[in-house]
Amino acid sequence: MRFDKNPFFSDLTAQHKRLAPQRITQLFEDDKTRFDNFSVQAPHIFLDYSKNLVDKHAFDALINAAKACGLEASIQQLFSGEKLNTTEQRPALHTALRDSSEQTIFVNGENIKPEISIALDMMGTLVERLHKGEHKGCTGKPLKQLVSIGIGGSYLGPKTVVEALQAYHLDGLECYFVSNIDGSDLARTLPKLIPDQCIFLVQSKSFGTLETLENARSARRWLKTQLPPNANLSHHFLAVTSNVPAACEFGIPEDKILPMWDWVGGRYSLWSAIGFPIVFLLGMANFQALLRGAEAIDKHFRNTELQENLPVIMALIGIWHRNFFNYDSQAVIPYSENLFYLPSHLQQLDMESNGKRVDRNGEAVNYHTGAIIWGNSGTNGQHAYHQLFHQGSCTVPIDFIAFKTSDFEFGEHHTHLLANCFAQSQALMEGRSLDQVTAQLNDQGLSDQEARKLAPHKVIPGNKPSNTLLLETLNPASVGALIASYEHKVFVQACLWDINPFDQWGVELGKVLETAVFRAMQNKDEAQKLDASTRGLLGKLT
Repeated sequence: MRFDKNPFFSDLTAQHKRLAPQRITQLFEDDKTRFDNFSVQAPHIFLDYSKNLVDKHAFDALINAAKACGLEASIQQLFSGEKLNTTEQRPALHTALRDSSEQTIFVNGENIKPEISIALDMMGTLVERLHKGEHKGCTGKPLKQLVSIGIGGSYLGPKTVVEALQAYHLDGLECYFVSNIDGSDLARTLPKLIPDQCIFLVQSKSFGTLETLENARSARRWLKTQLPPNANLSHHFLAVTSNVPAACEFGIPEDKILPMWDWVGGRYSLWSAIGFPIVFLLGMANFQALLRGAEAIDKHFRNTELQENLPVIMALIGIWHRNFFNYDSQAVIPYSENLFYLPSHLQQLDMESNGKRVDRNGEAVNYHTGAIIWGNSGTNGQHAYHQLFHQGSCTVPIDFIAFKTSDFEFGEHHTHLLANCFAQSQALMEGRSLDQVTAQLNDQGLSDQEARKLAPHKVIPGNKPSNTLLLETLNPASVGALIASYEHKVFVQACLWDINPFDQWGVELGKVLETAVFRAMQNKDEAQKLDASTRGLLGKLT
């Protein structure tokens, strides 16, 4: 069902018209139990969504709209393996990768659970051999450095988790990530490597991704120059791919190739063998804890009533902001330096999934879909772009993410960190009026004339919406739960918008045109087939 045809769309429009002139602070005045009524506890995560301009009537309308679009049935279809990726006729079964139950899950008549178990066992065996020094390099030395070569989901997911869980890194191991076709990415990594003690992991479902293959070939050429003549380079390569013949042709032995499946999209793949860097650096037990944290959210999402369902609530608040308040972007601000890469991962997850202009029937939609996702770690942003949050002419809804405790205790650092996080959401909501600012300036000794002149520059409008996600501590289970929550949020929004969140055809055109432009750079005759601007740019290269 198209969102604009949802029977509750007009009700939501009316609720927005009613609430838009109001202030969030007034909602707290009207409901002394608002914090309790507009917050929810899920496994590992507490969500406070009380600082949004939504009341019970609007929230009920959002829930009713979700029910009317068949969300509850869609959630069950997601977990059961229905082909929800309709343009590619595939299921989206990333949840199966973290399902520890005995339940069978079928794809094309085959139970995929045994395949998943085999892949996990293979990952565990390979990592154990590496950790014990049984899988050695060509000179007989243990392999202590892993270089993951991938891009998109093959890069951002594992990178986010590895950086997040630095407190859990195993001693004596190093992990690097190379993704960009820009040679500087590889160039700054190679000097850190000990050639006969490093191993490269090539991650590409098709084993044909341009950036990944070019980096892998350059890594192989570098190894040849660094290792003894006639060294067996196969000791220094692993792969994750569904194209086993191509990986073997590259020179990677079949027993060192981990599987990928077409029922797992790249941006949902960190739970699969794509997560091998996580296993290498944190160990299998911590990877399993990551899976269990995500599984706990899966169960919550699948079994909890919509009005108490954390990913559903996050999605509906996002719908409220995107489609009725017309907010174009959404910021994600984790108050944890270790989660610096989380906004980038969520940016890909959300924008690649829901950046769509047609519904499931291929008809253009006349309502907004995915928002622009951005952000980085707090408190740094407070001294940069938070200025726009507070006094800019646009409104940016924010997800603040914080942890009750820290693995890195230095004096009162963490207490100040949490105080900053909570103060930001408070300031965004409350703001500071012209009268308040003027009175403050008078108290500081400014004359009425001086105060009136300066005061407008110091007014903070407030009434800016935010969520706060509070977790106990940053550990594998909580990271798994956090990422899974956002995955399900994206899915819920796609259901209401009636779009397919599991394809990404917009990515393909640039890949196709790159091939034509590259040919034109090699052969000037080919340039005549290009547009005038591109031809002009190519001409500037000579």
